[in-house]
Amino acid sequence: MKPFASHFFFPLLLLQFSLLILQNDSSYLIYGEALSKSILFFEGQRSGFLPNDQRMNWRGNSGLGDGSSANVDLTGGYYDAGDNVKYGFPMAFTTTMLAWSVIEFGEMMPPPELRNALVAIRWSTDYLLKTVSQPNRIYVQVGDPIKDHNCWERPEDMDTDRTVYVVDAPSPASDVAGETAAALAAAAIAFGPSDPGYSRTLLTTATRVFEYADRYRGAYSDNADIRTGACPFYCDFDGYQDELLWGAAWLRRASDNENYLSYIQNNAKTFGADDNINEFGWDNKHAGLNVLVSKEVLGGNVYGLESYRASAESFMCTLIPDGSSSSHIAYSPGGLIFRPGGSNLQHSTAISFLMLVYAKYLERVPDSVINCGNISVGPAYLRGMAKRQVDYILGENPMGMSYMVGYSNRYPQRIHHRGSSIPSVWNHPQPVRCKEGTVYYNSSSPNPNPLIGAIVGGPEEDDEFGDDRADSSKSEPTTYINAPFVGVLAYFAANPNPS
Repeated sequence: MKPFASHFFFPLLLLQFSLLILQNDSSYLIYGEALSKSILFFEGQRSGFLPNDQRMNWRGNSGLGDGSSANVDLTGGYYDAGDNVKYGFPMAFTTTMLAWSVIEFGEMMPPPELRNALVAIRWSTDYLLKTVSQPNRIYVQVGDPIKDHNCWERPEDMDTDRTVYVVDAPSPASDVAGETAAALAAAAIAFGPSDPGYSRTLLTTATRVFEYADRYRGAYSDNADIRTGACPFYCDFDGYQDELLWGAAWLRRASDNENYLSYIQNNAKTFGADDNINEFGWDNKHAGLNVLVSKEVLGGNVYGLESYRASAESFMCTLIPDGSSSSHIAYSPGGLIFRPGGSNLQHSTAISFLMLVYAKYLERVPDSVINCGNISVGPAYLRGMAKRQVDYILGENPMGMSYMVGYSNRYPQRIHHRGSSIPSVWNHPQPVRCKEGTVYYNSSSPNPNPLIGAIVGGPEEDDEFGDDRADSSKSEPTTYINAPFVGVLAYFAANPNPS
């Protein structure tokens, strides 16, 4: 991910955008249905031995030998997108966001969906625990991406190298280890009420993994052996310092340990927490970090963290077209948050989540608002902004298309996803080898296996979408697009027309 582009808004666009927020009535949108499907999606991304209650029933077992080349069990976890590689860095971020969704909005979920969300988290945390089971070692990836990307085959048929990528002390992996610590700590909070024993295991492991991250500082992709596998797909482009603060902030919240409070207080300036980096995603945690830590400030008695709140509110102001910030996040003509690059909807879903969470935190202080130049922004405004993003993704856009597969009558049919695009192992039992799947990749027919709940990369800057399997930046789903959207949909399912 790269820094946000700077854009200014013309008065007409501002007027149209404001009217969309204030006048939009999307009561016809069924947020509860979208919530159920957004969680179901993760079953389609599972690696390993599938359970009897697997609902995405066109999938089969896969990756059952993962880790065997290194004499370790690395089965399980998630494929990050439409390929068959397991990348630890984005998987850990996905896990953190699923857990954060449950922490903030789980009480708004119907009990069956809360259970399904916890199952989705545990499918990942069980795997992450395996990756850090050995002291001073972290397994960061399974699968050779170059060989994998040169094939178009179902995960059940994989015959490419399942190369294991590992970092041993004193080689650095602060980013992956820091994010893994955050994921396990956040999950410890999520599982606290229902499974305290598992919660304790997660927290104990998170503490140990964070020690590795902090002691051996540096980016995992700086290791030559890792760079060939992680780059250019999931290199650390933006530095590892944010993951150290992010991991410490989650450990602080999970444990109430004052040492982690001191860590995020003392390292804020050194690690760039007050640089107002307006970005949040699998690589750059700054905006999310600032929102997370702001909870300690708003309505509390914790001092020394005011810079985090200031940075969080500066970020919120970049979302407001008539705010005072000189650098605004760009919107498409139809009102979608837009950044150049692939998988654009990852920004819309993650930023919508942050807006809802900050609105929740802001309400801890009566009559508290954010001063954005000419206007003051309160919780209701932030929720209106988030709702506009949600409604756009679910079909209220110039194309009239839902960007969630299986939701509404019009959605992407040709997503960039191997398992979805090739007949299932139940309908086509014969293996589909590496290049044999090319005919399905090139086909203009809809995918035979709908990956229900998958949110694709999304439309162009002009709101156009071609539904082209070959255009992976627009048509490929990812776990980290869906993960924050789970929390967002939980909120709007319970509050379809918030004030």
